[in-house]
Amino acid sequence: MMKSSGEDPQKTDVKVSLIGGHRLGGATLHERTVTASLVGGADIDLTDIDIPDGTELRITKLSLIGGVSLKVPRDVRVEVHGLRLGGVKDDGPSEPGGPTVRIDAWGLLGGVTVRRA
Repeated sequence: MMKSSGEDPQKTDVKVSLIGGHRLGGATLHERTVTASLVGGADIDLTDIDIPDGTELRITKLSLIGGVSLKVPRDVRVEVHGLRLGGVKDDGPSEPGGPTVRIDAWGLLGGVTVRRA
């Protein structure tokens, strides 16, 4: 995960497409990412990065149709917010204090699936 310097703390990555999803890797993400598409999901793999304790990585997904598939290390806490028709699958840790990934998923159809490595 690329860290923002103190000079630019509000760095946000934005990915946009009409049709087709986005495949995102942790090494290229900043603390905030927005991915938007009419039709298409987001496949996000954060297993190749070290997220420091107390850090919050925030990902916003906007689409009419398309969900989020998120792969994270075992100790990462995942919070899912937003409005969508589709469920959330996550059996991970819920203890406070560790690194957190917050998914804001907004869309008509599509769920959020969290896998742990």
